[in-house]
Amino acid sequence: MRVILLGPPGAGKGTQAHFIRANYRIPQISTGDMLRAAVKAGTPLGVAAKKVMDAGHLVSDEIIMGLVTERLKQPDCRQGYLFDGFPRTMPQAEALKNAGVGLDYVLEIEVPDDEIIARMSGRRVHPASGRSYHVKFNPPREPNKDDVTGEPLVQRDDDREETVRKRLEVYRAQTRPLVDYYSHWAAAGDPRAPRFRRISGVGPVDEIQRRVAAALT
Repeated sequence: MRVILLGPPGAGKGTQAHFIRANYRIPQISTGDMLRAAVKAGTPLGVAAKKVMDAGHLVSDEIIMGLVTERLKQPDCRQGYLFDGFPRTMPQAEALKNAGVGLDYVLEIEVPDDEIIARMSGRRVHPASGRSYHVKFNPPREPNKDDVTGEPLVQRDDDREETVRKRLEVYRAQTRPLVDYYSHWAAAGDPRAPRFRRISGVGPVDEIQRRVAAALT
């Protein structure tokens, strides 16, 4: 099972990625994790990436693709893999295709913007412990106070409505085109093309898991 998971921030990709990883016993391939591991290990690609990051620049698609192809050679990827946050842009998708990386499914989790804004802007956290709440879906017993300590809860900058809207704009500009790219490739009849599936990410978590399982069959 070789899968790319697509969807906007706040669509629940992390939750469903955990389900896919456990259900199909495949590793979750995160470019962020690979970058950190390569830098820590001092590999040639890690050294190159560190120079770029230290200079305050984005790591090139060439370096990212090098990390991906190295990672896919490891034994745990023999039964498949799940890409987490990759590809993120059209050039990365083209590079993945040109490298001949095998894919079985591209799964899009679709959630309306209003739902995402409500999900993310309603989050509240207890900074000291990391305990998380939601003003609507998982409220604390006393408004804006941690259930255990009674200390104030905070809204992270990333969860403020204006920040969420900006993240959705970036997603639509950079990553949403991948949905058209993979759906058109699948429809073209190319035998190398992964099957494209779209499910709704609205509803109870277990119901969304059932939709994921049905889509990946």
